[in-house]
Amino acid sequence: MNIREIFARNLRAVRRDKGLSQEELAHRAELDRTYISALERNVYNPTIDVVARLADALDVEPATLLQRTTGEDQK
Repeated sequence: MNIREIFARNLRAVRRDKGLSQEELAHRAELDRTYISALERNVYNPTIDVVARLADALDVEPATLLQRTTGEDQK
């Protein structure tokens, strides 16, 4: 799994864990809802600034959105 796939999976998981819709996350991060959707589907590459904005909006560290899970393929 590459870093974009990991980010997409983690973004969706954290957003859902926080009970937020894509619309609410987009509002909090001052981004478009369709952009959030595209990020979660691994369509776009987020900039480091976008990762930071999303992390702030989700009240997590940016590393949380990029972290591999234990035993995950390192490729």
